[in-house]
Amino acid sequence: MAPRPERGTFKFDKYFLVMEELRASGEALTEHAPDPCPREWLEAVHCPEYVEQVFTASVPREKERRIGFPVTQHIASRVRHTNGGTWLAAQLAMEHGYAANSAAGSHHALHDTGAGYCVFNDLAVCANRLLAEGDAKRVLIVDCDVHQGDGTASLMAGREDVFTLSLHAEKNFPVRKARSSRDIALPDGIGDDDYLAALEEALPAIVEQFAPDIVLYQAGVDPHEQDKLGRLALSDEGLARRDRFVVAQARSRGLPIASALGGGYGEDQRAVAARHARSMLEMAAENRLWG
Repeated sequence: MAPRPERGTFKFDKYFLVMEELRASGEALTEHAPDPCPREWLEAVHCPEYVEQVFTASVPREKERRIGFPVTQHIASRVRHTNGGTWLAAQLAMEHGYAANSAAGSHHALHDTGAGYCVFNDLAVCANRLLAEGDAKRVLIVDCDVHQGDGTASLMAGREDVFTLSLHAEKNFPVRKARSSRDIALPDGIGDDDYLAALEEALPAIVEQFAPDIVLYQAGVDPHEQDKLGRLALSDEGLARRDRFVVAQARSRGLPIASALGGGYGEDQRAVAARHARSMLEMAAENRLWG
């Protein structure tokens, strides 16, 4: 397990609370501790100078402000492990159909800087490595965080072997959006049925036409109606329907799917952690239906 990070603007408590919620659920769980992501894997996606800054805890102040917290040695160790966690989840998904990283989903990190509480972009790093290792020829990244996956879109832009789908609140962060392979920008206050209709209209056709070998899923719970930084209005049931649908689209075609935690914000960290835990449990339950 990565060391507990030092305190900053961002609240890291939820990552530990998520595991407590999962363990208390009574569901059968298998926990795995990831190895730290190799430096060369990070440098294949991010600027080597920036990687060096993170590894040596010498990230310039302007970049730390953009990230949202100081990048200490503790943070450097943590993000190497969380990036390794998404890679491990992908490997386990290829064996079991579905696996989850109980952290990461750091979709705002760009080539030469972090942003929006994201240091390295584990989704882009994992997709790039799956292709480099020959584990996949085509990777689909589905991003249902309330914020657009601008970093992932930017890092994977122009690649024919990676498709990025972002379903997000149009008026939320970031102000300047990148261009995903497909962007679905949603109006403020959209609820369960309209949200699911947009997802159901887009995702099956993308999976059929792009024909990925694996799906990476950024499963942020910040579209929830009670989220502090969201502008959408999904209920608990709406999030469950979303997550089951995404998993079903992959598993009904025999595709492995690996999820990363993504965003979720609120004053009650236990409530936020419970949403994340329910999300992973719903996805695991859906995976079981497809054997």
